[in-house]
Amino acid sequence: MPKRRAKKSDHLVAPDKENDVCLSVTAQLNHKLMPLDRGERYEDPLQDELEKHGFGKTDGGGTMTEKSGEIEFIDVEMILTQTHKSIPFIIERLESYGAPKGSKLIFGEGRKKREIPFGQVEGFGVYLDGGNLPDEVYKTSDVNLVIKEFNKRLKGHGSVQSYWQGPKETALYIYGDSVETMKAKITGFMATYPLCRGARVVTLAPKP
Repeated sequence: MPKRRAKKSDHLVAPDKENDVCLSVTAQLNHKLMPLDRGERYEDPLQDELEKHGFGKTDGGGTMTEKSGEIEFIDVEMILTQTHKSIPFIIERLESYGAPKGSKLIFGEGRKKREIPFGQVEGFGVYLDGGNLPDEVYKTSDVNLVIKEFNKRLKGHGSVQSYWQGPKETALYIYGDSVETMKAKITGFMATYPLCRGARVVTLAPKP
């Protein structure tokens, strides 16, 4: 699975003026976002917060993809100082930005490698059939209408935050407060709109 990543610094860098060793930390986010969306939602605001509090800096990001080309997860690299303060702070900030359940902070190597799970948001994907429905359905239906109707019904609970168009399916990624609640909100529309016929509904970020 290829991974596209911006620059990455050495695992350890020079200690800061408070003699707190700088640590390379990866936030692996269970969020199927495009690189631009990843930057706007996570990297840019996180960089501002780290600078503001003197906790370090972001150091690029990456996107892990499946063999199919679908995004599996994204990550953000950071160089952190004052880790007894900055790690809890980072988790709180990432969750406030909408980090889904199933995300984790990773740092250290070998036997000292540590993973801290985090995330509050739940998510699921609706995979629309891209080739087995009657031709008339594709001619008269509109995936943008599906997104609009989903968002209208999900208001106050979640939203369609990203999508992926594969060779056989188009996936709409929905994140919000509760998978079961959000599924129930869109079930009626899916049952009546032709383009949703036979769609797969896959949980992406379940309750732990």
